[in-house]
Amino acid sequence: MTEVFLRRLSRWQAEQQREAIADLYVEAYHGARGEEFHDRQDFLARFADDVQRTGFAMVIASEAELAGCAYGFPADRDGGLWEGFQGQLPEGVEELTASGQVFVVAELMVLPPHRRVGVGHRMMEQLLARLDGAELITAVLDPQNAAGLAVCRAWGWTRTGDLGPSADGAGREAWSRSVLP
Repeated sequence: MTEVFLRRLSRWQAEQQREAIADLYVEAYHGARGEEFHDRQDFLARFADDVQRTGFAMVIASEAELAGCAYGFPADRDGGLWEGFQGQLPEGVEELTASGQVFVVAELMVLPPHRRVGVGHRMMEQLLARLDGAELITAVLDPQNAAGLAVCRAWGWTRTGDLGPSADGAGREAWSRSVLP
């Protein structure tokens, strides 16, 4: 395998690369056979919204072709991220959210040949390296996403709690970690 290079993309560059990023999404996640078009269209709709968020940040990994991508944005200060949270939010999370100190990792995807060699970890480090004022990073995962949950555990993230079902009825879990070591 050749060396994988990382680089940040501006919002404009990310929008210009949306088709390639959607192809990466389909290939990285290998959805149900025959659902590729639907999965791709759903991703493109989410991506179009995400890339417009204030503070959007993105890192890609590539050789000759795209090998991975990670992106996110600061959580809305209104606390919408925690809507449907079941139980009591951990102490301080509401305050961090209201003060703009929570960064949401919306996607981390790596093609299978580039997994388990540090590409995802390197992308996350670069994505989080320039966060301005964030003290907590969080991700929302489907509890059936065994690979995503394993990565969160391996990287020292903790399960924040259940967010209740998404619009399509799938379960959602929040996982978080402090930006500071």
